[in-house]
Amino acid sequence: MMLSIADVLTPEQVRECRQAFEQASWQDGRLTAGYQAAKAKANQQLAQDDPLVVQIGDFIVQRLGNHPQFVSAALPLKVLPPRFNRYTGGGTYGNHIDNAIFSVPGTPHRVRSDLSATLFFSDPDEYEGGELVVEDSYGSHSVKLPAGHLVLYPGSSLHRVNPVTRGTRYAAFFWIQSLVRDDTQRGLLLELDRAVQALTLEVPESAELARLTGVYHNLLRQWANT
Repeated sequence: MMLSIADVLTPEQVRECRQAFEQASWQDGRLTAGYQAAKAKANQQLAQDDPLVVQIGDFIVQRLGNHPQFVSAALPLKVLPPRFNRYTGGGTYGNHIDNAIFSVPGTPHRVRSDLSATLFFSDPDEYEGGELVVEDSYGSHSVKLPAGHLVLYPGSSLHRVNPVTRGTRYAAFFWIQSLVRDDTQRGLLLELDRAVQALTLEVPESAELARLTGVYHNLLRQWANT
C-alpha cells in the first residue's frame, strides 16, 4: 500500500521549519549509511543529536498522532524519531531497501520498519528532479508532493531519490512499526475504516454501522501485534 497524506503541516509550519533548515549545519549523508547504502547515497543530513532534529522531529510526531488519516493508514505502534535530509547540486540516493530494524538513539528500544515515510518541505516547483521512486509488484511509482504533504509506503520496497539538478529538496524521513505488520491486512483495514466513516455520514442511523465497526475491531484484534 502506498498512500499520500495531505496537510500534515500547515504552510506557516513549513515556512518556520524551512527557515531553520536554511541556517542549519548539514553533514554528509553517508555518515549514517551502511557499507552498501553509502555507495548509492549522495545527500546531506542533519546530525541525529542536533537540537533542531529533536525539536522538529518531536513536533512532527505530535502532529501525526493527531492526524486521523495517518493513524488510520499506519496504525502506528512505534514511530522512529524523524531524520532530515537535503538534496542539491545533483544529490541523489540510488536504489536501496531500508534496514528492517532501527535502534532509537539514546534508548534500548528498536523499531521494525513496516512503513517508510517521507514528509516534504520543498514544493515541486522549487527543484528539478528529486522524485521519490518506489518499486513494487505493480511497477514503478514516482512521488513529488507539495510541501507539508507526506507519503507512506512499505518499508520493504526498493526505492530511490532521483538526482536534484536545480534547487534544493528538503524532507523528513522516518519509519513506523505498525500494530498490523502485514501490508495487505493493513490496507484492508484502511478500506473498511473509510467505508465505515463514509456510511456514518450518509446513513448515521443505520444499525449495520455497529456491525461493520465490530468487524473492523475484531479484525484488528486478530491481526494486531503488540
